[in-house]
Amino acid sequence: MGVELRVHVVSDVHGNVEALKRAGDGADALVVLGDLIDFVDYHDHAKGILGRVFGPEKVARFAELRRSRGGPEFGAYVRSLWAGLTDPAAVVEEAVREQYTELFAAMTAPTYATPGNVDAPHLWPEFVGPGIHVLDGESVEIGGLTFGFVGGTLLPQGATLRRHAAWVPYLRPEDEYDAAVAALPKVDVLCTHLPPALPELTYDVMARRTENGSAALVERIAADRPRWSLFGHVHQPLAQRMRIGQTECVNVGHFKRTGRPYAIKW
Repeated sequence: MGVELRVHVVSDVHGNVEALKRAGDGADALVVLGDLIDFVDYHDHAKGILGRVFGPEKVARFAELRRSRGGPEFGAYVRSLWAGLTDPAAVVEEAVREQYTELFAAMTAPTYATPGNVDAPHLWPEFVGPGIHVLDGESVEIGGLTFGFVGGTLLPQGATLRRHAAWVPYLRPEDEYDAAVAALPKVDVLCTHLPPALPELTYDVMARRTENGSAALVERIAADRPRWSLFGHVHQPLAQRMRIGQTECVNVGHFKRTGRPYAIKW
């Protein structure tokens, strides 16, 4: 009999540095599926980048408007916040760099990471240390299994990114995202921030809305029949796990809140 391998998987870290330091304990490798940054902390309005920059009272109003889907009022409020800063992009980037300094230092080796939508992947090379591997549209072999990684989420149909905004999330046009999925070799473990586009996996029961999912991931799962499809993004999914044929599809959990990695063994 061979030696059993164990890999711990986390997603939606959102600034939980202390738990990230322990996430690889007892595992042969750690996989991080993005959303390292704590941009808006809905549980503690003084924390997160918005809390650091604008203070808890303004973040409380931000959260209230977002929960009520304030539409134009929400957009106007956000614009008013940024308009009060001389150089919003520089302020945000400084705060992001502070968080990345701590977060990447917390990762144990070996770590295999892909960015989420609440990440700035263009900054990652500055913070990657020995034994930390950044993969996006790429694959790697771990313990005889092929792990394929695709980061980010989908840009909504008809939307455009404001490239000169204070914060630009990692959203990808569907054709670009689908091409990254298609470019992977045959995989045993499909690692993404975004879930496959199935209602049970994309509906958030607390937010009461359907988040983005990828139809290309569903197609790739049907074609490759990997052992696992692992993802995050939806913090409170209708179903944490379900099977597509032979593939176990698992939302590995909202790590910021749980502090617990999801373990796979073979």
